[in-house]
Amino acid sequence: MRYYIIAGEASGDLHASNFVKELVKFDKNAVIRGWGGERMKDAGVELVHHYRETAFMGLWEVLKNIRRISSLLSECKKDILKFKPDAIVLVDYPGFNLRIAQWAKKNNIKTCYYISPKLWAWNEKRVFQIKKCVDLMLCIFPFEVDFYKKYDYKVNFVGHPLIDAICDANSLIIPRNKIALLPGSRKQEVESMIPLFTHLAKKYSSEKFIVAGISSVGKELYSNFNSSDIEIIWDDTHAVLQQAKAAVVNSGTATLEAALFNVPQMVCYKTSKLTYFIAKRLVKVKWISPVNIVLNKSAIKEYIQDDCINSALEIELDKLLLNVEYRANIEKDYSELRFLLGGEGASCKAAKAVFDFIS
Repeated sequence: MRYYIIAGEASGDLHASNFVKELVKFDKNAVIRGWGGERMKDAGVELVHHYRETAFMGLWEVLKNIRRISSLLSECKKDILKFKPDAIVLVDYPGFNLRIAQWAKKNNIKTCYYISPKLWAWNEKRVFQIKKCVDLMLCIFPFEVDFYKKYDYKVNFVGHPLIDAICDANSLIIPRNKIALLPGSRKQEVESMIPLFTHLAKKYSSEKFIVAGISSVGKELYSNFNSSDIEIIWDDTHAVLQQAKAAVVNSGTATLEAALFNVPQMVCYKTSKLTYFIAKRLVKVKWISPVNIVLNKSAIKEYIQDDCINSALEIELDKLLLNVEYRANIEKDYSELRFLLGGEGASCKAAKAVFDFIS
C-alpha cells in the first residue's frame, strides 16, 4: 500500500522513522513518501521537504511566515493528490497537519493521526474538528484516552515511542560525568538559551559540559559554545544524555528523553513577550514539561520566561549535582513515569493499528 507521512519537527522525524521501520514489517510492499527529516529518509521514506523548512515556533514566527506556510500547504496537497496514497499518516505538528486532515476528508483520503495534538493543554474545541476529519487517532499519553472519551471519540493508546528509541541505548555502559545542555531543536529556542547556557558553563568551570546540537538550524548558532570546556554532539540527543549526570533542558520531548535516561534535570524556557503573553492566557495546564504533566505533579523544576534567570538556574543545578536525596526522589518519579507511559512496543502497536485499519 501507499502511505504519505507528515512530520514537521525533529521529534516527529524520530517517531515517524521508528513507525516506518515497524510498518514495513507488516506491509512488505509499502511505498512511503512524506515530509520529515534524515531519520525518515534513512528509514526508506521518499522525502519531499525537510522539517527545517517547515518548523515555525510561536505566534510571531507563524505570522511572519504566513505566506510561506500557505504555500507549503498548497504544495503538500498537490503532492498528495499526485502520489495517490491509501492513507495519510500525520505525526504531531497540529498547526499544519490538522489543515491537511480537513482537506483530506473532503477528498475522501483516509487519515491516521499518530501522536495526538495537545488539545488538553489549549484550544480544546479542536476535538470537534478531529472527530470530523481524523479516521484513526493514536495517542501516546494514557490520560488522553479519558480526555477524548468525554467527547465520545474512541482513540487507541499505543504508549510512548521514546521508550523504544531509548531502550537499547540505556543498556550501554558509558561514564556519566558531564552536564548536558539541551537548547531545543528550533532556531528561536537555541538563540534564547545560548546566553543562559554559556553563563552556566563559565560559572561551573570545573565541570564538563556537553551540548545537544541540531545541525539543521545552522551550526553557526552554536559558535558561542565553541570552547575546550563545552563539547557539542550533533543530531544525537541520546548520545548526549548517555554521558550526563544532570541536564538543563529547553522543555518539550527532550524532558521525557532525559527522564527515560534517568538524568536529573531542570526545565528552562523563554519565548517572545507576545507569544508568552498570548500563551499564558490560552494554555490550561499547570506545567509545560511532559514529565510533570504525565505525573501530575512538579517532579522537575520549571523556570519559565521571567523566572528563567541565572541565579535561579545556579541554585537548582547545585541541588541536581550535590543533593543525593533530591536526585533520588527525581529518579523515583522517573520510575513511575515509565510505568504510566505504557512500556515498550509503541512504534509496533502504532504501525499495526494503521496497517489493520487500512487493510
